[in-house]
Amino acid sequence: MAGCEGTERVIYFDNAATSWPKPPATMTAMVEYAERIGGSPGRSGHRRSLAAGRLILEAREALAALFGIDDALRVVFTKNATEALNIALLGLLRPGDHVLASGMEHNSVMRPLRHLESQGALLTVVPCDGAGLLDPEDVRRAIGPRSRLLVVSHASNVTGTIQPVAALGAVARQHGLLFCVDAAQTAGALPIDVEGMGIDLLAFSGHKSLFGPQGTGGLIIREELAGRIEPLMFGGTGSRSEREAQPDFLPDRYESGTPNTIGIAGLGAGARFVLTEGVDRIRRRKEELTARFLEGISSLPEVKVFGPPTAVGRTSVVSFRIDGVDPATAALTLDEEFGILCRPGLHCAPAAHRTIGAFPRGTIRFGFGYFNQEEEIDQALAALRSIAGR
Repeated sequence: MAGCEGTERVIYFDNAATSWPKPPATMTAMVEYAERIGGSPGRSGHRRSLAAGRLILEAREALAALFGIDDALRVVFTKNATEALNIALLGLLRPGDHVLASGMEHNSVMRPLRHLESQGALLTVVPCDGAGLLDPEDVRRAIGPRSRLLVVSHASNVTGTIQPVAALGAVARQHGLLFCVDAAQTAGALPIDVEGMGIDLLAFSGHKSLFGPQGTGGLIIREELAGRIEPLMFGGTGSRSEREAQPDFLPDRYESGTPNTIGIAGLGAGARFVLTEGVDRIRRRKEELTARFLEGISSLPEVKVFGPPTAVGRTSVVSFRIDGVDPATAALTLDEEFGILCRPGLHCAPAAHRTIGAFPRGTIRFGFGYFNQEEEIDQALAALRSIAGR
């Protein structure tokens, strides 16, 4: 739906970066925490501290239900998916360990891996095809005797390409590898069954398709891994205060310091919104919008679309270029002349842009959200026709 910025109406197509607008329940939950609770969870025994603790537990339970896990204490809250991935990768891998990643990874995966490589870890980037799809058999062929972990983005933030996570999880299981999935683009947007897909570690962002605020995210950890992953931070957790050693149980081992309770209140409300609406319904709605855009843009020979040819094989993310127009210039024109907000460039994913042949200029990225409308798609197509025809 079109929103307002001052007196100007805008069309918001930057949902791959952060979703907007949020459901009213998200904002209501945050205001209610600030006005009626305000206490610090686990840090006191008074009623408002206990109420804050219940709020956080309810958010964990909503996320556990959404991702198909029985134990909500396996949900570790972080400030974003990047922190979650750093906990998983830096806390688990050691010099000499071999890790495999796809050629479509975001820098939230690649930068920790390149750092680990500089410290003696072994890294193999398994190439994807021109649409960004990873073949599980290519992963199988790249596995060696020192392979320990496979890390893959469930869907690309550049092309929306959806990876065959269940098949990749099966390959990891067959070869004794741990499987880490970056669900920043898919949590709340696609069905995720952590157990059924063979996922050991699931990193997710709270501010995209889970409709939470920025500064929220999490990591779901298979219970038996808790003692094997070194925390990024050490400090107060509100538990076992008589000990100066870090707790060794979930989620406290990875949640040092006062949590972002007001943000988690919003995230819990966003997750409950997704559960109420239904992931399948949300997915269908976004597919409809994406298919409408792909069909319309196919009539513009000046526009090249990257990634899968249909809405079925991608999330609601579409990257494209207009012949003869720099992506940054096109995005600025879309904003200033047509009120369409999107993101140009490399999207913090140079590996993905190299894979699809869009490096170093990058692309223009539209990310459609659950609250966008068909008329906004049509207005965007008209705007692109105007720009392409100049």
